[in-house]
Amino acid sequence: MMLKNKAKLGDKPASAILAVRDLDRARRFYGETLELEPGDHHEQVVAFRTGDTQLLIYKSEFAGTNKANAVVWYAGADFDALADQLRANGVTFEEYPEMGMEIAGGVHSQGDFKAVWFKDPDGNILHFNNM
Repeated sequence: MMLKNKAKLGDKPASAILAVRDLDRARRFYGETLELEPGDHHEQVVAFRTGDTQLLIYKSEFAGTNKANAVVWYAGADFDALADQLRANGVTFEEYPEMGMEIAGGVHSQGDFKAVWFKDPDGNILHFNNM
């Protein structure tokens, strides 16, 4: 069947969404520690602006159960400044030596690639890199 006006999901904006146990604690972490600008919020969902998209957080009993990356930001040339700012805000970077990269001060590097991983208060794994 051929549709006249074919809709494509790939043409639509997307957002990352993270489960948290405590919305107030998460609001402080994402708003104050990570310095994301708050957006719309509802009783159980809070949005933060990040670039041209948004990051949504919502209350769930399953918060922090994901053991893989939940969100990635592409920092580009601002990588070092962002890493310094987050350290100054109290963020501790995770170290994953099993990845086989060089690690200095929590910054993983391989060739021109640099990345850091860190966790929110619920254990969600967040990441940014210089690409």
